[in-house]
Amino acid sequence: MPDVRVTMDLADIGLDVVHRWLSEHSYWARGRSRDVVEKAARASLNFGAVDAEGRLVGYARVGSDQVTFAWLCDVFVDPAVRGLGAGKALVAAVVEVTRSMRLRRMLLSTGDAHELYAQFGFEPIAEPVKFMALIAG
Repeated sequence: MPDVRVTMDLADIGLDVVHRWLSEHSYWARGRSRDVVEKAARASLNFGAVDAEGRLVGYARVGSDQVTFAWLCDVFVDPAVRGLGAGKALVAAVVEVTRSMRLRRMLLSTGDAHELYAQFGFEPIAEPVKFMALIAG
């Protein structure tokens, strides 16, 4: 997919498509409402991979204070184009933008894409026992 470009302009990222991907096809956000997808996007940095025809083929969201910390989440690539470089383009753009912020740490959680993220310097947490989570039910 050599003609993919990454945009951070939310106007170029179809949130209806993102909502469908996340709420119907992701393992982490199944059932998420359209309203929650939009509110999360508006409060975050957004990255959309767009093909030569202007079609959204991938999405990533970064929640961040843009000074010290970021959380990379909601990374999704259209199944029709997986393995063609859209995911790599998204992660490369995220890393480039967040590195320019000189953040101390960026975290993510993945169940199946460890090799992709490792290519960009992500590694397992050295002391995972230090991390805790409050999970709302």
